[in-house]
Amino acid sequence: MRRSQVSASTTDQRLLDSRGASEWVHTDPWRVMRIQAEFVEGFGALAELGPAISVFGSARCRPGDADYEQAVELGRALVAAGYAVITGGGPGAMEAANKGASQAGGDSVGLGIELPFESGLNEWVDIGINFRYFFARKTMFVKYAEGFIALPGGFGTFDEIFEAVTLVQTQKVTSFPIVLLGTRYWGGLIDWVRDVVLADGKVGDKDLDLMQVTDDVDEAVAIVVAARQQRRGDQPGSGTSPVKPHAAE
Repeated sequence: MRRSQVSASTTDQRLLDSRGASEWVHTDPWRVMRIQAEFVEGFGALAELGPAISVFGSARCRPGDADYEQAVELGRALVAAGYAVITGGGPGAMEAANKGASQAGGDSVGLGIELPFESGLNEWVDIGINFRYFFARKTMFVKYAEGFIALPGGFGTFDEIFEAVTLVQTQKVTSFPIVLLGTRYWGGLIDWVRDVVLADGKVGDKDLDLMQVTDDVDEAVAIVVAARQQRRGDQPGSGTSPVKPHAAE
């Protein structure tokens, strides 16, 4: 550029001196960059994690509750089986599973989400990421885990379970066990899927096998271990065969 086309300032100067309107940070093109950044951060933080299981459950249970103590036990058992534990990083069952994993000396991961009624990751998270977008966060739960184990929970837990079931049903993920801990809590859901959804032809017989229910932490861990062995082409050892879904008695 010459004569009148020569700029009176440099590009760096304009960048560093700019104090213009800030509405652009709320536009869709900028949101795309934020979304991209969340995926990059998640991939970078978790790429070398190793085998992991995502654990879900209610944020509303407290220390001393049966669900909380079972989640602590589950976190410890998963670490003993060679897994890292991934949770939503919040309180309740998530905190408990992180606590069990951390106390057992394993990798305790929390994937938090920006919510108006929850702040920060629980104290037992050793590797933590906070997300703005649910869909970016949910990708990490599936991409870096070999299976899901869900304790009793609410809509957030339901959301994760049924997304995982859909991904397995449509073969977007393979050899991905989904275990529900608590026959009393989850039995009615399995009954409804079998007696209403299946009976009405909305799912197939084999779809009932996508969710497995147990009350036993060791059995839950055995199910995910068996799926890992099957994926590797090994023969599952004694006591590691997956159980069929069943209703509460």
